[in-house]
Amino acid sequence: MKKISSFKLKFVILTIIAFSSTASAQPKPNFYEDYRVSMACTYAISAYGKSGTDLKPIVTAAFDEVDRIDRLMSHYKPDSPLSKINQAAAHHPVKVEPELFEFLARCLEYSKSSDGAFDITVGPLMKAWGFFRGEGRMPNQKELQAVRQKIGYQHVILNAKEKTIRFDRTGIELDLGGIAKGYAIDRAVEILKNHGIERALISAGGSTIYGLGSPPEKDAWSIEIQDPLDARKIALTVKLKNQALSVSGSSEKFFEVKGKRYSHIMDPRTGKPVMNVLSVAVITDTGTKGDALDNIFYVQGVRKAKAMLKFYPATQVFFFLPEKGNRWKMIRY
Repeated sequence: MKKISSFKLKFVILTIIAFSSTASAQPKPNFYEDYRVSMACTYAISAYGKSGTDLKPIVTAAFDEVDRIDRLMSHYKPDSPLSKINQAAAHHPVKVEPELFEFLARCLEYSKSSDGAFDITVGPLMKAWGFFRGEGRMPNQKELQAVRQKIGYQHVILNAKEKTIRFDRTGIELDLGGIAKGYAIDRAVEILKNHGIERALISAGGSTIYGLGSPPEKDAWSIEIQDPLDARKIALTVKLKNQALSVSGSSEKFFEVKGKRYSHIMDPRTGKPVMNVLSVAVITDTGTKGDALDNIFYVQGVRKAKAMLKFYPATQVFFFLPEKGNRWKMIRY
């Protein structure tokens, strides 16, 4: 019996607003929050500004920046610069605008440093397992052998001098879905800061969150992370101040066959979903780094993640691992 389930991993954002009862003569900060659907999820921004500051156009500008990143990096939109790379780079070098080129170079560095645990060529693998606009399926061995020939960051060739990209074999394509949201969060934070905003919470569908400064009268933003097995419960509360939280979870998209759960989080090196991990949460200084590391640690596992953390001293990682009896345990570094 095959059971299919697909839903977004949800996080409850706990924002505590407190004002001092003794500071009646001091102007209260303005507060504004808004939402926008972009990059296939709901972005939310809650911002505080100085008294008299019109926060709406500032928050709107931050959302507009997220939309710009979507137009730049979407592999769903056929006319996006990323899609044009996918269409042509196997045939000839493609000129890439500087921002996208530098971002792709950074992605390949994450691939190299993680020995391929993070790989932006994983798109064909997602399709083979039915997670590209689908709810999952079990591919046969022949399919997996064929698709693994189309996977591998080593087949992406960048020319730093010419700012071009090419693929050294056909079938390679780029998918930035595992990291672009974090970059969009970082860009939105920069827009807010450039407009003088020092306190804000920015969320990309709950899976990537950045806490800029802290709420009034509080030392940090309190974020509740959902239980990986029971959506009605909270597993952990963390504090963010000028930090990002990124989470990868098997409950976001998965299907079950004969009691085994197969999630959308793939090990690009084996061509198969990662097993025996429920979710991984990473706290670090940027959304981009967090989105890369939560995938890397999820694929690498507990031991290798601990060793890799020496290269990221300002980073915390939380592993949620399954145990018998529909239970889980947490390992924190």
